[in-house]
Amino acid sequence: MKALVLFSGGLDSTTCLALAVEKYGASEVMALAIYYGQKHTKEIESAEKVAEYYGVTLKTLDLALIFADSDCTLLKGSNGEIPKESYSEQLKKTDGKPVSTYVPFRNGLFLSSASSIALANGCEVIYYGAHSDDSAGNAYPDCSSEFNNAMNTAIWLGSGQQLKIEAPFVNLTKADVVAEGIRLDVPYHLTWSCYEGGDKPCGMCGTCRDRADAFAKNGIKDPALDR
Repeated sequence: MKALVLFSGGLDSTTCLALAVEKYGASEVMALAIYYGQKHTKEIESAEKVAEYYGVTLKTLDLALIFADSDCTLLKGSNGEIPKESYSEQLKKTDGKPVSTYVPFRNGLFLSSASSIALANGCEVIYYGAHSDDSAGNAYPDCSSEFNNAMNTAIWLGSGQQLKIEAPFVNLTKADVVAEGIRLDVPYHLTWSCYEGGDKPCGMCGTCRDRADAFAKNGIKDPALDR
């Protein structure tokens, strides 16, 4: 294997997977889907469908216990409601802290875990789909370019200079990600981004709003809305 893709089955990670497959070929790419205690299984279900579409190996990992004490509103243990407003509106209420859907140090943990799996499978690079819209205003600090650079250095050194991170969208917007996905003919109809686990996306949570805006800026309708 050449590349491991941190894979949620969402828009960003699916576009990352498409990039990795374009560069290395499906036989040299593996995807890693992680369950972390989220309130629904739609992400994992979408990850399975997309991995099958591309013909890549899919591994799953359960890290829910690590987040058991978190009050993140995405997680089963939380009594809080997932906000039905944009991230910019949410950040007005956080006093500079991350939004309530921030899972504490999730990307740090995911990348560390992925590093061990990647090294054991002979991979030389880990792809993940962090982009600048998510890090804006400190909403998700583990999506920033500063965080990515620090983790890349740690993984490169900690792996004996065998493994690096590729975050192709870290300085791009979600609209840019969609534009790249259109070029790659990504099967966005199979992806799931919504924080809720209904039959269809709620259209109101922060990630639904960002996703809708990204497709609108590219002049097309989100294919997942017809699922």
